[in-house]
Amino acid sequence: MGVINDIKDTFSKAVFTPSTLMTGRGGLHMAQILLCVVTFVLGAFRGGSSHTYWIYAMFTWAFCPIMTLIISIIEMFKLDIILNMFCMDWHDFTTGMAMSSSLMTVSVAITYANFYACLKCLYAWIVSIFAFFCGLLYILEVVKDKFMDKKKGSYLAALPGFWKVMEAFVSCMIFVSLTGYRDKPALIVCVIAYIIPFPILPLIIATNILKKLKSCLPFNLDRFVFIFLVISVVLYIYTAIMWSIFMFRNNPRPSDCPPSFCIWAIQFMVAFLTYVNLILFTVDLVFTLLGIYGFKRT
Repeated sequence: MGVINDIKDTFSKAVFTPSTLMTGRGGLHMAQILLCVVTFVLGAFRGGSSHTYWIYAMFTWAFCPIMTLIISIIEMFKLDIILNMFCMDWHDFTTGMAMSSSLMTVSVAITYANFYACLKCLYAWIVSIFAFFCGLLYILEVVKDKFMDKKKGSYLAALPGFWKVMEAFVSCMIFVSLTGYRDKPALIVCVIAYIIPFPILPLIIATNILKKLKSCLPFNLDRFVFIFLVISVVLYIYTAIMWSIFMFRNNPRPSDCPPSFCIWAIQFMVAFLTYVNLILFTVDLVFTLLGIYGFKRT
């Protein structure tokens, strides 16, 4: 009966509370949503593009405010109390989402300015400025949560979870930058190697967030993560070597190669990000083996 009474008491607290929008956190969320939507509209009016960086920018300016809106609605109806009780650490999830959104919006602001802004491109500069303000607002939320409100992360907002987010983020940037591989079988194998770890990362993140789901798994998730990290490190060692050899052998940088329009520079970015993710996965594996900084030893 005690458990049933606890559940009834929890559900009784889930009431419509519009006053949450008037708090500093609620106002920050509304500003994030508004600014992202304005930036999305400005970017869309600039004109469509088949460029993957433009598609990534539009996705980010849509995804981040949608997630912020969902979080705001859940907190406005006090449903976070129920979620906290039954399946997740809500504060960890929201802080982790703010950190992830900061990563996405800042990276989009930089790539958009690099590819579309120029001395005579006033409209592109306006979009870029709005994009940087979007990133700034999400960084402010992270600072507020981590340093002013002293919220402690249990996974997503802690180093182990955010490390996985960074690995997934770098993987996304690699996919966005992939080009010039279709006529080279060795590079197609590299693309397959990039693809294999990618869908597993969000599953690991989601399972660790949903603690009830984690406890229902028929296998040890931490051991699975260790095996996954070993495989990922091997795959990225292969791609780090093969992509560099088959992409840049007899293919020096052209004399006229601006960063924003040169295919060679984008191909080099893939190689650079491959080494970044290799380092991230290797450090993740080492920390997991040693069981330090919150990483669970297997």
